[in-house]
Amino acid sequence: MNEFEKAVLGYFTPEQAQKIQSTKVFIAGCGGLGSNVAHMLVRCGFKNFALLDFDILEMKNLNRQFYFPDQVGSPKNEELAKTLLRLNPDLNLELISRKLQSQEEVKELVQGFDILVEAFDNPKSKSVFVNGAVPLGKPVIAVSGIAGFKDPDSIVTKKIGDNLYLIGDGVSDIKEVPPLSPRVNVAAAKQAGKVLELTLENS
Repeated sequence: MNEFEKAVLGYFTPEQAQKIQSTKVFIAGCGGLGSNVAHMLVRCGFKNFALLDFDILEMKNLNRQFYFPDQVGSPKNEELAKTLLRLNPDLNLELISRKLQSQEEVKELVQGFDILVEAFDNPKSKSVFVNGAVPLGKPVIAVSGIAGFKDPDSIVTKKIGDNLYLIGDGVSDIKEVPPLSPRVNVAAAKQAGKVLELTLENS
């Protein structure tokens, strides 16, 4: 355990720290949600991730995504990995650079992971991932309705069925209102918080 891990995991019991360090998190999408979820979880001591994204970072993304101007023009998941490794150089990161095409593909990709985070802004990609992931029985933490500048208190978490957690207001659409940092970050924090809660259940 390196010095960073000792420091951030010092807030937990040894049993909790072990659970955090052994949990494997799949993050589907490394934009406004995924990039912020990832760095929050690293700051909690998580170290095993898959980072799936096929997009190239643009300057306009910096209004809400956890990147910096000198990273513009590069693949998001590669730049996110570099930033996360600055926090903890001992992370175990699997970078997946592809666009999801089918539910069967999702089932193959998430094998071996404990908690699945849906962090896309594209409705089709969201649907493919969630519909492919939920039948597997693993916890799936998804988002719907976080755009605009309304009161972030409207963003809530709902449990649907046995293993799907849906975060958002269920209304706002990025086609109608822009995705902005305050509400996006609230949703990302709720996703990261749910990952932590599920990891430490019964501990």
